[in-house]
Amino acid sequence: MAERKIRVLVAKPGLDGHDRGAKVIASALRDAGLEVIYTGLHQTPEMIVSAAIQEDVDVVAMSILSGAHMTLFPRVKALLDEEGADHVLITGGGIIPEEDITALRGLGIGRLFGPGTPTSAAVDYIRAWFAEHGRDRDVVAT
Repeated sequence: MAERKIRVLVAKPGLDGHDRGAKVIASALRDAGLEVIYTGLHQTPEMIVSAAIQEDVDVVAMSILSGAHMTLFPRVKALLDEEGADHVLITGGGIIPEEDITALRGLGIGRLFGPGTPTSAAVDYIRAWFAEHGRDRDVVAT
């Protein structure tokens, strides 16, 4: 039986319309063999969580350049927890001060990546996290 691919939802929440970084990371993850779903621009936390549940993802990776990271990451986490999807890794990147990264980590948000980080760092992080925390899914034969 083939090994199941890691499923990653790449999301661009809020009003920020700069999605180059999200598209770059989505391509890098796909090129590394992960299954990627890209939501596009202007997603609300509710839309992100709905897509994450529908797509049964392992990881939600958000790109936030708007400065709203202290609101958006915790809101997505809270909504995932409410849906019983507390097993989903929340990671991402953007312009996020180190003290905010530390605070978000304390709230259960995974590693966050800043500008200039090699895409391989995100790929390696997600793979390592999944190897340790990923869940097996029951596969139903049709």
